[in-house]
Amino acid sequence: MSGKNVTEVVQANASGVVRAAKVLSEGGLVAVPTETVYGLAARADSDAAVARIYEAKGRPSFNPLIVHVRDAGHAQDYVEWSEAANAAAERFWPGPLTMVLPRRPGAPMADAVTAGLPTLAVRVPAHPVMQKLLEAVDFPIAAPSANVSGFISPTTVAHVMVSLDGRIDMVLDGGPTSAGLESSIFALEADGAWEELRPGPLDRAALDAEVAEPRRSRSNPAVRAPGQLASHYAPGKPVRLDASPRVAGEVAQDEFFIGFGSVGGDCTLSASGDLKEAAARLYDCLHQGAASDKPRIAVAPVPMEGVGRAINDRLRRAATPPD
Repeated sequence: MSGKNVTEVVQANASGVVRAAKVLSEGGLVAVPTETVYGLAARADSDAAVARIYEAKGRPSFNPLIVHVRDAGHAQDYVEWSEAANAAAERFWPGPLTMVLPRRPGAPMADAVTAGLPTLAVRVPAHPVMQKLLEAVDFPIAAPSANVSGFISPTTVAHVMVSLDGRIDMVLDGGPTSAGLESSIFALEADGAWEELRPGPLDRAALDAEVAEPRRSRSNPAVRAPGQLASHYAPGKPVRLDASPRVAGEVAQDEFFIGFGSVGGDCTLSASGDLKEAAARLYDCLHQGAASDKPRIAVAPVPMEGVGRAINDRLRRAATPPD
């Protein structure tokens, strides 16, 4: 912790970005706002800095990281580019799309970032604070979610501090994030085919229609991108899905109930049934459930359409007990 015992919280203004850039350049860890969730940033070209990410999060060494870059040109310093990647970048960057591409031989990147894989996950974030931070440094930034590994992802500074206070150097406070779910991750091949590795805010049908043809997912159990572990995003207590208080006795008194649409609860994802609002509120509701005095969490059904696919993916992993 570089001799620090308390994590400093700094407003994400011009001077705050300058301070964050200095901490990162010196190998420190800074929690930063993105349009998806708060990320735990370190310079991706430093073995020591990247090792601190894994240490602070307690992250398994086989789980690769996403590298944030300024633009498509910057990404090409580290990955092998293709026509499909170019089309995707032109359509969806900056934004919540992470592309997994072959790592460029000799690219200046800490080996731990790729977790031994021949590929690298890259993204150009849309959040103005993260964009200014990338402009202020001369290196790429590795930034997984700013939480202890396996715990609920953070969408506010308070969420970050729940698990990382005292473990990292600084938090850049940019207010609540907007999308509320981690980026969509797609592996793009040189032949133009793509494979979804993690659902997110991006509609996969848009990638199919505007960029490339999808291919059937391979039955490969190996982790190829973040967010693929069976148990993840967990609140530290049992989670039960597809619960409905309209059924007598369906929700117990000792369950913190997360509602959706007309089905209200202790916390409601979206009273109007808006899936984008539900995505933005998902992790906050799970954090509230984790902090409640009720020992269990129950969640109302969420439609499997649009970003609802990503919401249900996170809920399913949150409800899966750890090995």
